[in-house]
Amino acid sequence: MTDSAHPPRQPGRRLFLTRAAVAATAATVSSVGLASPLPKHSPVDEQTEPFWGKHQGGITTSMQRHSYFMSFDLITTNREELIALLRSWTEAAAAMTHGPAQMDTHPDPDKIPEDSGDTLGLSAARLTITFGFGPGLFEKDGKDRYGLAKHRPAALADLPRFTGDQLIAERTGGDLSVQACADDPQVAEHTIRRLVGLANGIAKIRWAQTGFAGSFKAGETPRNQMGFKDGTMNPSTKDAAAMKQFVWVGDEGPTWMRDGTYMVIRPIRIALEHWDRMKLGFQEQTFGRHKYSGAPIGTQHEFDPLDLDANDKDGNPLIPENSHARLSAPASNDGAQILRRAYAYDNGVTHIAERWPPWHQVTTFDAGLLFQCYQRDPRTGFTKIFEKMAKFDMLNQFTTHVGSALFACPPGAKPGEYIGQRLFA
Repeated sequence: MTDSAHPPRQPGRRLFLTRAAVAATAATVSSVGLASPLPKHSPVDEQTEPFWGKHQGGITTSMQRHSYFMSFDLITTNREELIALLRSWTEAAAAMTHGPAQMDTHPDPDKIPEDSGDTLGLSAARLTITFGFGPGLFEKDGKDRYGLAKHRPAALADLPRFTGDQLIAERTGGDLSVQACADDPQVAEHTIRRLVGLANGIAKIRWAQTGFAGSFKAGETPRNQMGFKDGTMNPSTKDAAAMKQFVWVGDEGPTWMRDGTYMVIRPIRIALEHWDRMKLGFQEQTFGRHKYSGAPIGTQHEFDPLDLDANDKDGNPLIPENSHARLSAPASNDGAQILRRAYAYDNGVTHIAERWPPWHQVTTFDAGLLFQCYQRDPRTGFTKIFEKMAKFDMLNQFTTHVGSALFACPPGAKPGEYIGQRLFA
């Protein structure tokens, strides 16, 4: 967003040199190809995830334990600088997912190191890097800065304002997004630092959020901070037909977005201290599931089907009508499904007004869920499902959506390409 109180500075020598360096990097990448050997990085090992491919990594990849999401505002108005940034980001991402930098055996003390060195000796930790394009890339403040307005997908429509939203501008929106996920938090943090450095003078940080997933075995559903399993109703990422139906963009989208997807991301603060005081039975009625097994109420196993017609001995629905599980179920939303990939977050504490009488000002946990989902079209995915949940979900007593953003995540790249290249063709 433009800050009218702080007019843009005239480009200085440092900014000129930074942009020249990015452009030079892009030119080198263009001439030698992004798949060129990277001798200063470690060889591929069993802890790497592929970067090149039909789809971007970090979407259907098995969840890593740590996430670092960052949203950017573009400050350049130069299309070629934007392309140069995407080229340099792609090259850096391909290198970092290949493995952390190796120590230079003959460092020059008079030069700035190419790498910060904080991941020396660490593995790639299954690092994935996922890029997204926000609405502001196509048009912002009524201006088509890069000649891309006509290519904005219809599915990248602004999300409506939902009941109960308390969105903070500083945690909402963005022109570009980057998410690094890894099994080591230092690897994820290093990745974002590197990409921020490459963006200097072209894009600036808008907002960011780190996240974590509790310890879980491969193939298990992780638990959220409320103690319930999160993502049980996901379509299987191993089911190609389901992914095609619900996640990947098809022929209905513009050519540059086919095999891509749309990401909705929303930080949700949870009143954990109040939730922890609730009786187990109330917690399970709120979710519509048994807490420890993850099974729908009345069944024994996590993946047992929801029986939305089952009644208790008094004739009341066994799974409450305003429970989280019922309201989010495909059967309650004309078959709509999304691929959830949410992480918990904890930013320490915050000072807010309580949501319960007598509404004291309190210092409490600034913690909750970095809700994240992927779908073929947000209008028939997240928006369709959440409009009803925002009004009736029992969980709303404890949750507050404080941020929101929507990004088009283009398909993956082939060696020699950069992310989103078809958009600029």
